[in-house]
Amino acid sequence: MVDIATRVYNHAWKIDPIVRSLIDTDFYKLLMCQSVQRSHPGTQVTFSLINRSTRIPLARLIDEGELREQLDHVRSLSLARGESTWMRGNTFYGKRQMFSPSFMEWFEGLRLPAYHLERRDDQYELTFEGNWPEVMLWEIPALAVLMELRSRAVLATLGKFELQVLYARAMTRLWEKIERLRAIKGLKIADFGTRRRHSFLWQDWCVQAMAEGLGDAFIGTSNCRIAMRRDIEAIGTNAHELPMVYSALADDDAELARAPYKVLEDWHEEHDGNLRIILPDTYGTEGFLSRAPDWLAGWTGIRIDSGDPAAGAETAIRWWTERGEDPKQKLIIFSDGLDVDKIEELHSRFAGRAKVSFGWGTLLTNDFRGLVPDDALAPFSLVCKAVAADGRPTVKLSDNPNKAMGPADQIDRYKRVFGVGAQQKLDVIV
Repeated sequence: MVDIATRVYNHAWKIDPIVRSLIDTDFYKLLMCQSVQRSHPGTQVTFSLINRSTRIPLARLIDEGELREQLDHVRSLSLARGESTWMRGNTFYGKRQMFSPSFMEWFEGLRLPAYHLERRDDQYELTFEGNWPEVMLWEIPALAVLMELRSRAVLATLGKFELQVLYARAMTRLWEKIERLRAIKGLKIADFGTRRRHSFLWQDWCVQAMAEGLGDAFIGTSNCRIAMRRDIEAIGTNAHELPMVYSALADDDAELARAPYKVLEDWHEEHDGNLRIILPDTYGTEGFLSRAPDWLAGWTGIRIDSGDPAAGAETAIRWWTERGEDPKQKLIIFSDGLDVDKIEELHSRFAGRAKVSFGWGTLLTNDFRGLVPDDALAPFSLVCKAVAADGRPTVKLSDNPNKAMGPADQIDRYKRVFGVGAQQKLDVIV
């Protein structure tokens, strides 16, 4: 097992690039990329870095030269032969050849497009522009680079023994969480922590600890490279990006209202089983479900990713019941800001009423809270989102208005079109 503290102390960054592979990314990104590369290969999009936690002065913490070096390294990556073999030959969600030969041929020849980086006071403006299937693959590595460079900046101030103690404490903290999770009968949980991880080596350690400590209760990781190296399941379905871009491309209000369902019509044609998971909160869960076509109630489950998770699950159960579906046969995936207390609470409330699963993210792979002075390693909310498509701004409303994004006039328009009423603001921790 890698001695992470020693690696950090030696500062041998040349052998530890932050992003080591094009598949050092989340599985859902590759699934979505295949769909986009087939249906919208020429759509022009812009992705932009958004630091929701403005108290973290990234441009003061992270050297611009180091940032450019890591981003340039990502641009040099191409799919390795073993990675291609894994994608072409592995079984994902019970399906062989999840990725088509035409997509694989395209992916094998891919290099990520150029980036634009500027310093704006204490923050960085980082944007990516170009063809949607190429630009979308910047999201996860861009976030991983920024998060780890911030970690490295803090760790560079610590001595050898301080680092050993820091990682020993972090390991003990995670293992204590795992011991609590062991007590949850019927638990199903996956690692969703790539995008805001402390570091690649730390995420890899966390995944191995979860696999050993939880056994069959640990169902996989969203990180494709770690899934391949550790021979565990790659987990993930789809994200807000699809309805955001489809909606931006709509020519009028009527087409805008249909856009989130058009996303799922296209997904329905391509995937079945446990990949048919609804993500309803892009423009408000209540309105989305109330207007949803009947065939969507037949999908396998739903992912709750913003707002009050218990309220979202109750809404889903009520919706299935009203549509003549048995909620006990449906899957609810909780994935927003989870830690052990919330996992215990939600499992206790909903186990037996539905099938319950958890995608555990930042507080699995980046919980160093309180372990260094000034809490300088505390996780924060950094995202990289599609902000425009074919020159039109994208909008996300969310069930939590503190996660909303887009121009104010377009936010008002989307609220009108999707019938979004009063919303409860919740703190965004990660």
